[in-house]
Amino acid sequence: MRTDEFDFVLPEQLIAQHPPARRGASRLLYAHDGVLEDRRFTELLQLVRTGDVLVLNDTRVIKARLFGDKASGGKIEVLVERVLNAHEVLAQVRASHAPQAGSFLHLAGALPVEVLGREGEFFHLRFVSGEDVLDLLDRYGQLPLPPYITHAADDEDEQRYQTVFASVAGAVAAPTAGLHFDEAMLQALRDQGVRIAYVTLHVGAGTFQPVRADHIHEHAMHSERYEIPQATVDAIAQTRAEHGRVIAVGTTSLRALESAQTDVLRAGSGETQIFITPGYRFKVVDVLLTNFHLPRSTLLMLVCAFGGMRNMLAAYRHAVEKEYRFFSYGDAMLIERRRAGSTRRQKTMSGKARPTTE
Repeated sequence: MRTDEFDFVLPEQLIAQHPPARRGASRLLYAHDGVLEDRRFTELLQLVRTGDVLVLNDTRVIKARLFGDKASGGKIEVLVERVLNAHEVLAQVRASHAPQAGSFLHLAGALPVEVLGREGEFFHLRFVSGEDVLDLLDRYGQLPLPPYITHAADDEDEQRYQTVFASVAGAVAAPTAGLHFDEAMLQALRDQGVRIAYVTLHVGAGTFQPVRADHIHEHAMHSERYEIPQATVDAIAQTRAEHGRVIAVGTTSLRALESAQTDVLRAGSGETQIFITPGYRFKVVDVLLTNFHLPRSTLLMLVCAFGGMRNMLAAYRHAVEKEYRFFSYGDAMLIERRRAGSTRRQKTMSGKARPTTE
């Protein structure tokens, strides 16, 4: 398939620059059975069922952006991609000239950092102060907002570009579908008989990269670390036994679950470079809650694989027409998975039906 098949025109004013006034105040586009329904996020309580399991990504965004100088005096910007251990990271480094192995960077006016070498596009750095790197980042770093958000991170972002259930530090981007939930919504779901389970996938900066190859099979996915607890495996098994549905909150939760499924879903940790495109056979997830994604992105390709390419591109056109808010701070979409080969009628609640074939 060609990458340009996943392109669409997005007016700049639809890119959400700030979160809604409160969590859960967003709109929700509900895509099911060939129908698009314009809803509110709070109506999610009406759309899930007793016995379903909702799988959330509990990764926590770290303050991964640092500014400083090379020993030679040149200005640099460092964006940590992955924490390797208590003192070492992989990072992107922006500088007029790439730093060499063995050289030192001076970050945030206080942190000496040694350049150990390169691993592909990333630099291998060692923080030499002796303190844990996560503590140093929390003290000296800045929140790494996505490139399409034009303001510098402020106090509002410190609170809202983090899910209320974030607990495992390591991501450089938020699992944004989870940003809609507050504690009251989570408790209401539990009270309704919906199981809540967690996975961890540390989102990398590569999530924002468009596919630049002409054909999607030429694209190389970035690698991300994930972990599936045994409690989540057990919750999904119990849900299946009771004929409930597995609802992934976000593409990151979906990618973790699908990566961990071989003959059965297995607990444990691993690396995933899974690239889900139309034609992929889903093994775990039945329903996907997700935000609206970038044109020509791997996440849009995943959504098209999940909901049917024609249906999802129609949903995106509908979202643009109805002025939904896009990307990290934007609105959400709830997608019930369609089976390959089915022919249904694609319509909106106020629009004229038309036949579609997946």
